[in-house]
Amino acid sequence: MATPFVFEQLFDEESSTLTYVIGDVATREAALLDPVDHQIERDLAALAQHGLKLKYTLETHAHADHITSSGLLKARTGALAAAPFNCGVNPADIHLEEGARLALGGETLRVIETPGHTAGSICYLWRDAVFTGDTLFIGGCGRADFQGGSASELYDSITRRLFILPDATRVYPGHDYKGNRVSTIGAEKTANPRLAGKTREQFVALMAALNLPKPKLIDVAVPANRNLGLPQGG
Repeated sequence: MATPFVFEQLFDEESSTLTYVIGDVATREAALLDPVDHQIERDLAALAQHGLKLKYTLETHAHADHITSSGLLKARTGALAAAPFNCGVNPADIHLEEGARLALGGETLRVIETPGHTAGSICYLWRDAVFTGDTLFIGGCGRADFQGGSASELYDSITRRLFILPDATRVYPGHDYKGNRVSTIGAEKTANPRLAGKTREQFVALMAALNLPKPKLIDVAVPANRNLGLPQGG
């Protein structure tokens, strides 16, 4: 019989970031995945509402569009900050690589390395769900033109690491700009306009033609996020 768990999806309108609360009911241990700095009180209230104690803050990459609250949460709750090994987040307590497992009581999250959006991007697999950060969106994917990103690597990460998961696996992205909240691996394989039916060469050409503007916060957010969202020296 499956053990009871807590799961909540939270949304930040300013950055269109989706933050996730995952908790084990028996032990009350919880994780916050991709938290946002100015939403710290909301997130702490969500944990308190469920009677949870924060064990981990989890990052999918060093974000360019918002600042994480990991450092603040660590200071206020004693949680361990976990971040991808290849993202340059040196103050993290745990540097995550392929296959790493994080336990929350009877719950386990497994790390899948998915470079492409950034050189160090990762996803987290939990039960029948995958948290894809900026690697895979609902009907799209993250850009691949900064922080060591590579469209070719992104294509391989999605098609060879994520699309091999069971079709029924729920997809929870790090952002959504169209009001979507959950998809499935099967739906993204067959209907994602950037990926469905595309060869690597076609995908790389499509990504190169996006000509996206520089993220407004990148020069502030990336250095801050490499320091757990705290001022340098903080």
